[in-house]
Amino acid sequence: MKKFIITTAMVMLAAISGFGQKYALVDMEYVLKNIPDYEMMNQQLEEVSKKWQGEVEAMENMAQTKYKKYQSDLVFLSADQKKQREDEIVKLEQKAAELKRKYFGPEGELFKKRMDLMKPIQDEIWNAVKDIAKAQGFQMVLDRGTSGIIFASPAIDISADVLKKLGFSAQ
Repeated sequence: MKKFIITTAMVMLAAISGFGQKYALVDMEYVLKNIPDYEMMNQQLEEVSKKWQGEVEAMENMAQTKYKKYQSDLVFLSADQKKQREDEIVKLEQKAAELKRKYFGPEGELFKKRMDLMKPIQDEIWNAVKDIAKAQGFQMVLDRGTSGIIFASPAIDISADVLKKLGFSAQ
């Protein structure tokens, strides 16, 4: 019984202290969609990605072509020639996989390039959100897209204010 009373009192205190706090939401997807630099960054990344994908596919196709040629010549090859061709094919396949990992892996070139291009945009947005939060007295600003919010009043959404602070307008 004593634990119940203490727990209830603590919950009530937490609820009362929460009433004095102001919260706001920002829809980062909406904000980013309305920043032209973000769209240009995505286009640059897509172009680079297609170029790198072409390099990887060319190497994979070369390995596949050599494998088909190897299969058709198989009956005419000596054991040493078979081994040599198999090694060539395996090396090409490994190079293609290594190139793919280099460009598209978790710490690959595409990831690094995305981070380099995105950092200035993120910093600018973060500073705008921080300035608005300070000016309007918000203790917490949540991202509507990633926070798992089921309902939120549009009155606390500051996404348009963030765009305005950055010098952009909604489309």
